[in-house]
Amino acid sequence: MTPTHSPPSPPGGLARVGGEGVWEAVGSGDAELVAERVLALDAEGRKAVAAALPGRLAVARRRAVTVAPGDETWIDPMRVAGAGAISGAAATVAWLNRRDFQDRRHEAPDATPVLVRVLSARPPAWQADFATRAALRLPGRRGGHRRSGDLGALVLAMLRHTGVTPPAHDPLVVEWAARPPTASQLGRDPLLGHLLPRLFEADGVGRALRDERGDRSASGAWLAALTTLAGDGGIGRDLLLDGCVHRFLRGGPVVGLRFFARLHERLEPTYDEVHARAHAYLRLLTAAPGSVADLALRHLRRLAGLGHQDVGEAVRALLSRPERRLVTAGLAWLDEYASDRDAGLDTFAPALANAFRCPSADVQGRAVRLAVTHARHFGPEGVAAVRAGARVLPQDLAETLAAAFGGAAHAGARREHDGFAPVPLPAPRPLPPLPPAPRTAADLADIPHRDSWPAMELWLAGVVRLHGEDPGGLATALAVRAARRTATGGPRDGIEACSETILACLADAPADRPGGGAAGAPADGLPRGLSGEPLDDGAVGAPGAGARLPAPYLLLLRRWAEVRDGLRAGTLPPFLLAEPTEPTGHIDPAELVTRLEDYERADVQVMPADLQQALLRLPRAVPPEVVARARALASTAGRAAARWMDGARPAPLTAVAWPGEQPGEQPGERQGERLDGLVARIRADATGLPLIDLLFADPEPRPDEEHAGGCLPWWPYVMPSDREVAAQHYLPWLRLAGTPGREDVGPGEALALAASGGPPGEGVALVLAHVVADRPRGGAPERRAAPVVELAARGELDGAGLGRQLGRLLRGGWRKPGPVLETLEAAAALGAHRQVWEVVTGLLETFLPGPEERPAARHAQVLGFALRAARWAEARGPVPCVAEAAARRASNNFVREARRLHTYLTRRGPHRA
Repeated sequence: MTPTHSPPSPPGGLARVGGEGVWEAVGSGDAELVAERVLALDAEGRKAVAAALPGRLAVARRRAVTVAPGDETWIDPMRVAGAGAISGAAATVAWLNRRDFQDRRHEAPDATPVLVRVLSARPPAWQADFATRAALRLPGRRGGHRRSGDLGALVLAMLRHTGVTPPAHDPLVVEWAARPPTASQLGRDPLLGHLLPRLFEADGVGRALRDERGDRSASGAWLAALTTLAGDGGIGRDLLLDGCVHRFLRGGPVVGLRFFARLHERLEPTYDEVHARAHAYLRLLTAAPGSVADLALRHLRRLAGLGHQDVGEAVRALLSRPERRLVTAGLAWLDEYASDRDAGLDTFAPALANAFRCPSADVQGRAVRLAVTHARHFGPEGVAAVRAGARVLPQDLAETLAAAFGGAAHAGARREHDGFAPVPLPAPRPLPPLPPAPRTAADLADIPHRDSWPAMELWLAGVVRLHGEDPGGLATALAVRAARRTATGGPRDGIEACSETILACLADAPADRPGGGAAGAPADGLPRGLSGEPLDDGAVGAPGAGARLPAPYLLLLRRWAEVRDGLRAGTLPPFLLAEPTEPTGHIDPAELVTRLEDYERADVQVMPADLQQALLRLPRAVPPEVVARARALASTAGRAAARWMDGARPAPLTAVAWPGEQPGEQPGERQGERLDGLVARIRADATGLPLIDLLFADPEPRPDEEHAGGCLPWWPYVMPSDREVAAQHYLPWLRLAGTPGREDVGPGEALALAASGGPPGEGVALVLAHVVADRPRGGAPERRAAPVVELAARGELDGAGLGRQLGRLLRGGWRKPGPVLETLEAAAALGAHRQVWEVVTGLLETFLPGPEERPAARHAQVLGFALRAARWAEARGPVPCVAEAAARRASNNFVREARRLHTYLTRRGPHRA
């Protein structure tokens, strides 16, 4: 606010007492005016103001809470008043450190100059005492964050003003470091001589300066100031270089060393400066963070004439590091050393053997080649150490080493199967039987959980059956329960909403309402549309227009709405045609014919959605005697069922179009949480049955509503003989990116597809690939592997097709290799090791880079796993994409892994895969 020297009346009950001018100034919010007034007081006036401070603080705090929430204009004036009136230095420090003044939400003009002005009126000894005490009260900083008006700036200002020697307190050094200076400011700073040496010792400095860049921009103010002063002679270079090296030797997290590493490099140490600190750099090679060890190695390699002991110490340290680049550097240095001197290498043998343990096959190969090249320089002790280290090497490298050092490679080398013990494939898992059908009104009173599709299906069938047998008794039994349910609030989706409506209709039904009949049904019993009337989205609870809903969910909604509408119109049949008889969702064909025969005898017309669902639940193979019975049916619905059983069932053609794989298409991009451009294709001849034709057509894009997928676990049981069609409808619901927690396809849905009937295709393969690769949502590897093992146990797994889809997911960057490989390993451990090799061949086909593409570490990772899988399956025979990679002239990890796999696949031996 703009200071004024004619303040209004003090707000919030700040009454005038001794020093009334001070309180008037405090009420104005003007810290400068408060300073003038308090400095003008005599000793008695300051004493009166100091005594009144606690009461005035309480009044101001209450006003800020109740009268003017968020008002903080009183804080700096109150601080200034206390700084000028409180007599003791310790008490003044305590006052300025009050929590009331620290928890500030808004930025305000820095009050430090005003406070310094007030404090400077005290005696010099008092000021020195204050500066020292205030410095020691500084707390540790959090993340380098500094609020306006904190004590750090005041402490530094008073230390500079008084010239007192700063106390040894790390937070003080961090406060100093957190205010980047220019070179001229730093050169004139009276604190430079005291605090600069502690810059390399105080905890927290490195973290506070971690974002300083090595360039000469504003983000590198400290780096620029220190190097400029060092260049001008204002700071000794030895002080800075020694400080950096000693800070490195103290260790700590790499984030805390980043600034000092950048300062060290900005100083550009000379040859002599590096030589003088060579032993310190050698110590850094052992345990310093990788980036610091890199720095030390880079400068040590500049030095000529390092002694035998120094080189040995450096090489042994490097070969013991976990970082591939440092181990590689150590091998290169050892190679140079061994080539330049005809000296024994026994002292290096244990470190060289340690390099064999590096997880990088590239490093292992380098280490073996170096050992073989210089084998004559190893004495008996060195040979023994190298042989002992060979136990961790792969078979091919162990054989190479054994040829130069003697011994049998197979006796110590890593076993080909990595301890893998094959087990037989398990039998297909039995499905739990269907729950008992509801027989009484009490069985219908509570709607089952929608995740249990059998319970919900049998509940709906029970509603129709019991309504036909005793509608009056059913209404009486459910009336009280319906009232209680209504009071508990609404359901969460369309199926539950319609179920609640059905219960309400049952509870309100007159006792004399007929239980069946054909009133209001189409004359020929076949559907004329999706339902007798348009879907009432408000009543059913569907999120959006029916055409936007997934076809499987729309069929379920139509069936529930059909029963609801039949209850309202009094046209329900005595039982449903589509009630499943098998835990897979299938209906026994003979049972369906019996139901249709009963319909004909009672002159009951079918409900359209019920008939279509019943046809979808028929198995693909129907016994001839059942087909003959169906042909004898006279109704139009019966004849439709007979034609379906007799070969008119659609034979849909399906495909998955990946973006960028068709002519003229562009590669897909991540769009929110799904893959933009992935297209599911379903083609089939029209049947004239609208809901079936909708199911056997391309799926609608995924709607934006969170729960618009409704009942995803049910979909394979809606069409249990067409799992590939169900899988195609799942594709818009695969979350190939994003976070879990919303409706998604997971292992449960994939297991339902595995238990269904019909030939699997690309849709099933892609759903399986999604589950195999999806660690966040899929859970443990064994859970993700279960659908793969189940299909393998049934003899229905298209392993190569699954592998191709996995390769596409990995190539597009939507999934990472790690979860895929751990799931496949779990499947192999469960007995599907031969099928896993088939999956891997398909994966390699679509994932490995072509001749013009650059391989990455993930490609070598997959090839390494492929060799393990080939050994598990005892596979033989070349794989074209692996043979091509193995024939490349490059000498990188990818090519080496390809050669290992190709060598294994093409060597002589039994072929069992």
